[in-house]
Amino acid sequence: MKILHISDTHGAHRRMGELPEVDVLIHSGDFTMTGSEAEAIDFLNWFCDLPHKNKIFICGNHDECLYGANIDGLDNNVHYLNNSGIEIDGIKFYGIPLFMGDSMFGKQNLFYEKIPGDTNVLITHCPPYGILDFDDGRNWGSEELLTAVSNLSPQAHLFGHIHKSHGIERNGSTLYSNAAIMNEDYTTLQSPNLIEI
Repeated sequence: MKILHISDTHGAHRRMGELPEVDVLIHSGDFTMTGSEAEAIDFLNWFCDLPHKNKIFICGNHDECLYGANIDGLDNNVHYLNNSGIEIDGIKFYGIPLFMGDSMFGKQNLFYEKIPGDTNVLITHCPPYGILDFDDGRNWGSEELLTAVSNLSPQAHLFGHIHKSHGIERNGSTLYSNAAIMNEDYTTLQSPNLIEI
């Protein structure tokens, strides 16, 4: 299965140009800049109109307007994962958003503990601690998420959030992808990550 992973487009999704055809296109959050409904609607219109066979997205910390929202009316091939999963061609995807309300009240770590054990591709906004999470002299990832992913060993873990650490690396049996499209000073678009599992 070919997966194209993007993240942290921050309203610049229409500047990305034509995206290659793959089996699944995944956006791992922060598709808005200010978190407004107008930005979210613009992204959803763009995302739904893309010709890819299957599309998955989650929310990031900038996408607060969708906190607690039920997103209805999406095309059958567009899947919003909010502590939920979807199976496509025998591959099980599970997505966990990053909302500040959940983080402040300690819910985020509980979500990590509930990742299903048979998850093949985990999608989060936050990176796991120590993996593609370094910026400004420190690691910003979640230690609790690292523990969860280490225990599960999915085929792939897709995330963004830390723009400076864009890239792909393999650690054990898991492929890790940070596909933050905006660079760290929000001036340049970085390339999407193409993954095959």
